[in-house]
Amino acid sequence: FAASAAADNELSFSVLLLYLIPFFICLQPFNWHQPGMSHSKRKLLQSLMGPYGPLSVSYNGKTCILFKAKRLAIRYRNHTFIDLTERVFNPNSPVDTKGSICTKEKATLSLRFGDVEDLRGLVIRLQMSNTFYEAAGQNWFTLDSVHIHYNWTQEATFNASEVYAPATSSYHCQHVSSLHKYDTLLVPSSHTDTSANWHITFTDFQIQAFNVQSDKFASASDCATFLTPAILMGLVTSLILLLVLAYALHMVVHLKHIDRYEEHKATVYFPRSPEAELPDKNSLEATKELP
Repeated sequence: FAASAAADNELSFSVLLLYLIPFFICLQPFNWHQPGMSHSKRKLLQSLMGPYGPLSVSYNGKTCILFKAKRLAIRYRNHTFIDLTERVFNPNSPVDTKGSICTKEKATLSLRFGDVEDLRGLVIRLQMSNTFYEAAGQNWFTLDSVHIHYNWTQEATFNASEVYAPATSSYHCQHVSSLHKYDTLLVPSSHTDTSANWHITFTDFQIQAFNVQSDKFASASDCATFLTPAILMGLVTSLILLLVLAYALHMVVHLKHIDRYEEHKATVYFPRSPEAELPDKNSLEATKELP
């Protein structure tokens, strides 16, 4: 009975606290806040807002480019990376894409940011083309180059390598970057100009520049190749193991064949000739001389 009474008291106290908490909150000063509360709210707000949807670019009243990235960052020399993701995809303050152009064979995605930190008039442009290849029997779109315009007159250009997909598909890659650790799909056009001083990285990159239907990405052609270094080393190792195993099996079969040959050789019967069966003349004469 004492135990049940204690449990009832504890339950009543818990219910009382639930009723009193709003009252204490109302009595607190207007500017009172717990340490770290605003930071946690900001993180929660960011998590609710992101990830952002794709950026849609229209030309002559028709959607012609879809672009999406989990992160877009640039860096000049040894400075810290500048994250431009929210400036591009935030629907409340969309980036200026008025400089974008779309035709049947060419497309330009222009992202005009304006002044960003120490950079004046920052603009990033992606140049793409749509080409028919007779060998493939279809059109393919390619990302030809990426341009960074800054301080009104300066420009850094990166040539894109192996960034392509069928024109009826979108292109996706986990990293499209000028950094070596990400396979360097963006290569500075020249080491003599300012391009070598810049780095740009698109994370979880997806783009479609032609044949956009219903404002949605088509099925993605991924950049992940089959013969990556890890897979290639695995194939070479497997081939070596198969060769060793085949040689071992060959030796085992060969040894068994030798053993069978030796056993067969030991049990072979050679019949004696009639001459060998006749008694020796000397032995006959010796037997005759015996009394």
